[in-house]
Order: sequence, then structure tokens, then C-alpha cells
Amino acid sequence: MLTAITGINWGDEGKGRMVDLLSEDYDVVVRYQGGNNAGHTVINEKGKFVLNLLPSGILREDVVNVMGNGVVIDLKHLHGEMGRLREAGIKITPENLKISDRAIICTPYHVQQDCLEEERLKDAKYGSTRRGIAPVYGDKYMKKGIRMGDLLDSEESLKSKIEGIVNWKNLFIEKGYGAEKLDAEEIFAWIKEYGYELKDYICDTGLFINEAAEKGKNVMFEAQLGALRDIDFGIYPFTSSSSTIASYAPIGAGVPNRKLDLTVGIMKAYSTCVGEGPFTAELFGDDAEHLRKAGNEYGAATGRPRRVGGFDVLASKYGVRMQGADEIALTKLDVLSYMDKIPVCTGYTVDGKELDVFPIGEKLDNAKPVYEYVEGWHEDISGCRKLEELPKAAIEYVKYIEKAVGCKIKYVSVGAEREEYIVIPD
Repeated sequence: MLTAITGINWGDEGKGRMVDLLSEDYDVVVRYQGGNNAGHTVINEKGKFVLNLLPSGILREDVVNVMGNGVVIDLKHLHGEMGRLREAGIKITPENLKISDRAIICTPYHVQQDCLEEERLKDAKYGSTRRGIAPVYGDKYMKKGIRMGDLLDSEESLKSKIEGIVNWKNLFIEKGYGAEKLDAEEIFAWIKEYGYELKDYICDTGLFINEAAEKGKNVMFEAQLGALRDIDFGIYPFTSSSSTIASYAPIGAGVPNRKLDLTVGIMKAYSTCVGEGPFTAELFGDDAEHLRKAGNEYGAATGRPRRVGGFDVLASKYGVRMQGADEIALTKLDVLSYMDKIPVCTGYTVDGKELDVFPIGEKLDNAKPVYEYVEGWHEDISGCRKLEELPKAAIEYVKYIEKAVGCKIKYVSVGAEREEYIVIPD
């Protein structure tokens, strides 16, 4: 079984929580894109963990975790993340963590370039996390990247690659932005300090995953962010710089020869968004602040307050289609328990005309939300473990969303803990 766990909306849907839960039935968990620009928060019997780069399956001792070729790796950040987990008693060895030799390294000059460009843009900035993600993906496609496999080559070979790239970078770091000139020796020292300790983890992960699939192992592909942050199909240019959709999973994992058997889309019972860009369903004022506090909506990677809104039917229906979702995990239903009336963004209007599909460009920028309100339940639901144990209004809300997006809801989370969820039978 090859399964993708993907976000339906703007990210922060609770993918890490669901990967941690569902990985009990999987042998391998693979991160197939993105970098340390977003986080997956997982709470289980071992504690609370924020994972930026490591696959969420790392919290299960019997799962092999893979960082695929589609991931960009900040070596220093990964060093720190692994160290924090080890301090918490989590085992990390070359046996349970494998890093693709084709994954690109995110260096300090990528972070610097990211910051310089955001500062240059000022009020027109894209809302970058300033972690070097756009520059490193840009370098990948400019064929100016340093790959994890380069760490396994001779020091002379690695130094030569770094020198060539740094000379090119200085054309716009120094002469374009007017910043201090990069030093190739410093970059090499940084890579050596944080990268060489990872040599035993680096391998052909595509070969490993393919062999696992041949043996009938269950493989889970874990996405970062959501469909609306995809570089092609998201709210461009306010997107990530990688492909967040399920169909990219085999490619970003190193097994383009494989096909997915199942795609589980993750979406919240309401909407959230971090960063800049159009967010039609956004709520403001006290309504927004109450929802933000109830859901603890602050970015796992950056700590930034998330923008919040009611469940967005148009955006979610689009996300389900882009991800090719077979079933849905609906998260954070419990957060809405304080509401008398629950806001739902049922559609958009542009110049007074209602849209029936999710728009792009100027139409999206100018779209206005159409809101309706449904009955709340005003009751703690965190102890519910079967659908019929939920209040009638909560059941009706779940069914309403399922019908609206046109995809079966299989899982409903009613709390942050690993076991606080409901499985809806077929």
C-alpha cells in the first residue's frame, strides 16, 4: 500500500498529527518535498514535538523514515532537530532515518538571499519564512545546487563545486544587493560541520523505497503545506516553491515508477492561513481572535499568528480535486465547540457575480466571501470516539462539509492527543 497524506488548503491542517496516528500501520514514512519552512506538531504519550524536516513517523520506533530527493535540507536545522528529539528519548539512527543523496542542501547564503529579497520588496513581499526556501529551489532548477550525495565525494570535489557556486552567487549578493561578499571557505566549513555527521544516513532512497514496495511494505508519503501553496496550483506567487500535491509524492520520494493506492486529504473544520496573499474567507476583529485562541493558531515553524476564517467550501472543494483525495481527515472539530453559530464561507463573489470554481489572479484578489451560519453544539466533544457519540449538530456539520466538498470524511479529530479521534465506518 502506497498512501499519500496531503493538505487540502493552505497548510497547517494537522498532517503531522494524522501521520503520527496512521503510521502505526506503515513500515516507511517519506517526506517528499519542502524544507524547514513549515512545521508538523505532534502530541502523543512521549510528549509534544514540532517537526520541521524530519518525517512524523520518526516518533514510532519500528518505522523507517525517509527524506526524499524533493526535500531541501538546512543541515544546521536538521542537526538541531535531531538533537532535540534525541534529548527527548527518540531514537534516530541510519537504520530508521535515510536521506536521499539527491536532496538539495539549503545553505546560509540561501537564507541570506531570502531575507535580502523580502527586505527589498518591502510592502510587496510574499510573506516568506526567511528560511531560504525559494532561493534554494531556484538554485536547484538553475543547476546550481549542492546535493547531499556531494558530501560523500572527496573534499576537493565538494570544495570545487562550492567555489563555483559562490562565485556566481556573489554577482548578485555583493554586486546586486550590496551585501557582504560570500566566502567559499566559510560555506565549506559550515557544510563540513553540520553535514559530515550525516554521511551514514545518505543513500539512494528511491532504491530503498522501491525494494520496500516490492516486498509488500506499506509506504506513507507525507506532504508539507497544502494544495493552495503548491507552486503550480496554489495562490501564486504567494505559494511555497515546491509541489505539495499528492501526484508529486512518488517523484519527490525517488520512485516515479510507482503509483499511489490511496490519498488521504487533511483539512480543518475551519480555515487558517499563514503569511501573505489572498485569503477570501478571512475573519477579523473579535471573531478572528476568539477562533485563533481557541485553536492555538500560531505557526509551528515561525510562531506567527495565523489568519483564520470559517470553513471555505470553494477552496476546499478545489483542494480535494487537486489532491485527488480518496478520503478526508477532518481535524480540530473540537475547536468550534465554543460557538453558538458556526461561520461557513459557502462561496465567493466578484463584481456581484457568484463564482462556482476557485479563481486565480485578479479575480481571487477581488473575491468577497459569501457566509452562512450553521448551528453549533456548545459541548465538549473530546471524549467522543464514535460518530454517534457526537452532538447532533456536530454530526450534521460533518455531513454538511462532506457533501460540500464531494469526498468521504473517514477520520474526525476531536482533540490534539493521538487517540482523540473518530473513525467513520464505510
